[in-house]
Amino acid sequence: MPTITLRLELHKPTKVKQDMYERMTEVNTAFANWLLNHPELNQATSKLFKEFSSQQFPSAVANQTIREVKSQKKNQKTKKFRTLWCCFNNQNVKVEKKGEFYTVSFPTLEKRIGVPVVTRPYQEAWLNRLLDGTVKQGAAKLYKKRKKWYLAVAITVEVQQREETKAMGVDLGLRYIAVASVGTKSLFFKGSQCAFIRRRYAALRRTLGQAKKLHMIRKIGDKESRWMKDRNHKISRQIVRFALANGVGVIRMEDLTGIRKRATSAKEAGRSLHSWAFHQLQTMIAYKAEMAGIRVEWVKPTYTSQTCRCGHREKANRNGIHFQCKKCGYTIHADLNGAINIAKAISGFAA
Repeated sequence: MPTITLRLELHKPTKVKQDMYERMTEVNTAFANWLLNHPELNQATSKLFKEFSSQQFPSAVANQTIREVKSQKKNQKTKKFRTLWCCFNNQNVKVEKKGEFYTVSFPTLEKRIGVPVVTRPYQEAWLNRLLDGTVKQGAAKLYKKRKKWYLAVAITVEVQQREETKAMGVDLGLRYIAVASVGTKSLFFKGSQCAFIRRRYAALRRTLGQAKKLHMIRKIGDKESRWMKDRNHKISRQIVRFALANGVGVIRMEDLTGIRKRATSAKEAGRSLHSWAFHQLQTMIAYKAEMAGIRVEWVKPTYTSQTCRCGHREKANRNGIHFQCKKCGYTIHADLNGAINIAKAISGFAA
């Protein structure tokens, strides 16, 4: 079942509450680092917190922290946490609607009180589904970003898989950020405009760097990241809608390894897209597809851009965005040919 995360901004928490959230985070991080070296971590329960400190701390948070530390130590070999935000399981977070406002309540150092949250229309739609029981609430995390406090709530959706078996391939690249192909229909997303905007941001950063305005460089970087994320959201949304409109039951995408090595010349139009968030785009396509009941499969990218429909494969078949088979003379847009081959999974599925 697909899972989405709603990032709910706490509405103007008081200075007292913000200080309390800060204290909770500091204590939780210190507890996590203490746990990393504890000899009985694997058998630990929330009672172990009393061995760490005599101060009051929600047992629900302590339990979640123990689970997180166990996982991080085992899988990521974590040696130290810089910050470990407080997490809560689904039984310890309550979402309610009071009048026109939504509130969330969770364990703190003091009594449990509902905190109003800032919501956007799409978030309200999910919260309403949460309240009427059509989706399930998962774990939540309290964290701070750019001086604002948020509660990230995981929501799991039960989706009925589409019965269609038609496959669509999505090829990602530099000159064309994405090309989707299903049957005889295709959808292109040019990279030239995005490359122009990326170059403009890069030039602005160089100018600011010469003026030693480092805070402005960081601000520009954040703005560029938000723009890229918004662009990827729009592209992924259009791709999934295109799939639904054409009766697609499975979307196939290739492994991204080596995508930044595809540009062969510094003069190439897509050069400024080397740092494009391709992984982010794929992730967005995948979760939007799963929400729509479309399966997502991953294929090996080997030879997808060099193989002709006749089966002949050689590097010379492709020249930039032009594809012409050296054996049968078949001509097609190179990225579209790649998308067609990805849909067919000609190189096999990725492990």
